[in-house]
Amino acid sequence: MERVIFSEDHHAFRASAKEYCDRSLVPRMEQFLEEKTIDRAAWIEAGKQGFLGLDVPEEYGGSSVGDYRFNAVFAEEVSKVSASLSSCFGIHYDCCAPYFVDLGTEEQKQRWLPKFCAGEYVAAIGMTEPSGGSDLAALKTTAQRADGGWVLNGSKTFITNGDMADLVIVAARTDPSKGAKGITLFVVEDGMEGFARGRKLDKVGQTESGTSELFFEDLFVPDGNVLGELDRGFVHMMERLAQERVGAGVSNIAHATQILAETIDYVKQRTAFGRPVGSFQYNKFVIAELVTKVEVTQAYVDNAVVAHDEDRLSAVDAAKVKWWSAQVQNEVLDACVQLHGGYGYMNEYRVARAWRDARVTKIWAGSNEIMKELIGRDLGL
Repeated sequence: MERVIFSEDHHAFRASAKEYCDRSLVPRMEQFLEEKTIDRAAWIEAGKQGFLGLDVPEEYGGSSVGDYRFNAVFAEEVSKVSASLSSCFGIHYDCCAPYFVDLGTEEQKQRWLPKFCAGEYVAAIGMTEPSGGSDLAALKTTAQRADGGWVLNGSKTFITNGDMADLVIVAARTDPSKGAKGITLFVVEDGMEGFARGRKLDKVGQTESGTSELFFEDLFVPDGNVLGELDRGFVHMMERLAQERVGAGVSNIAHATQILAETIDYVKQRTAFGRPVGSFQYNKFVIAELVTKVEVTQAYVDNAVVAHDEDRLSAVDAAKVKWWSAQVQNEVLDACVQLHGGYGYMNEYRVARAWRDARVTKIWAGSNEIMKELIGRDLGL
């Protein structure tokens, strides 16, 4: 079905985004996979094209388009190349940018955002800890008051862009007696004494994503690096999770749609028993179901994108988008592997990599089980 949420400006922007992907990402995928990271040159080129500052005001180097549909378009085009690359760029321009723009002081914006938009600074967000994933209120990283700043101790894990991030938004407990109301956000900068990165984590999928552990040992962070209000870090995170989750939905369904299209082409060409495998009634019915499910989900996600752009997407609706899109994505890709037969299990085929890459989407940005819990609570259950 025709998508109706985009204008001519969005279509022109999509063409630019696709050109960037075709020129700067696709030819270097094997390099990214081998090095388990996106090199800085790809970030710099994205910055030059204006893709990293969509939510950043012009005076700080961004374009301040004021239209979330542009964020969605860029996420879709990168997701068609790789779900892993989309997560790396998305954490930077879609998740971290609102923290800096909404919560940063004038001095902080001047100091960080121009290089952030240019790709010279790569950003990450440090929420998840080894002792707990989706339970952000239970974090154990601490920040104790010191002369002129704070001393951080603790660790984070599963941090996307953690291997190369120049700026890490870190959630730490500043008042243990207040529970969730005693958490503050800090910006940890590359090179600070006491800040160390662990190994690049050996993941099942998303190989080209530089996911790492981060360690803070008696790390002094000056007052000038406190982001937002003291002890309101949990609230700041909750206020911005809706964008992270609708962004995940955009990437999830775009990724599934692309691989499904490639699978349809494959089953038209692959033959068995003298016929294209796609012509067998069972496979034909499976594909018909997949296409319909993807289009229905796309319409739901598009509706959420517009709602978020108009500032009327609730946290609960964002949770619905996140869990459902991840569920559909994984169902579609599992079926695509099956339709490829033995070749679907070979890493040289995109469908195999896509299948592995997608599995984590039911876990991160709040597990699907947590999303259902939020929805259930909203229903009074």
